[in-house]
Amino acid sequence: MTSNKQEAMQATEKHELASEAERTRPGAVFSPAVDIFETATEITVLADMPGVTSDHLEIDLRDGVLTLEGRVEPTRAEGQDVVISEYVESGTFFRKFSLSDTIDQTKIDATLTDGVLRLRLPKVEKAQPRRIEVKSK
Repeated sequence: MTSNKQEAMQATEKHELASEAERTRPGAVFSPAVDIFETATEITVLADMPGVTSDHLEIDLRDGVLTLEGRVEPTRAEGQDVVISEYVESGTFFRKFSLSDTIDQTKIDATLTDGVLRLRLPKVEKAQPRRIEVKSK
């Protein structure tokens, strides 16, 4: 395997975002890594949000903009002092996506499993390809 392929396959570290506006909550803001897949009938977005639970995840759809915001709370047992903390850094995951008119915004669904958010964005029927039968006379 060439060194370029090895570099492409290595996991990336969380990186902090420059904030678009002043934040009202303290803490770091991270951009979740995403994979986006498309079929003829839907688009699937997978967003990596380790440490985020469904209780701390907000998905907002407004004016064609889909916003993901997930908070990671510090995990510390009461009465224990942190000696080293490398597993989960507390802060907020934040990402926005502009949706086209081909997405049926009323049928979007989301699931969160093991820190991976899966958004299913079905396409409107008129945007889905269809086969047109040719008749001969």
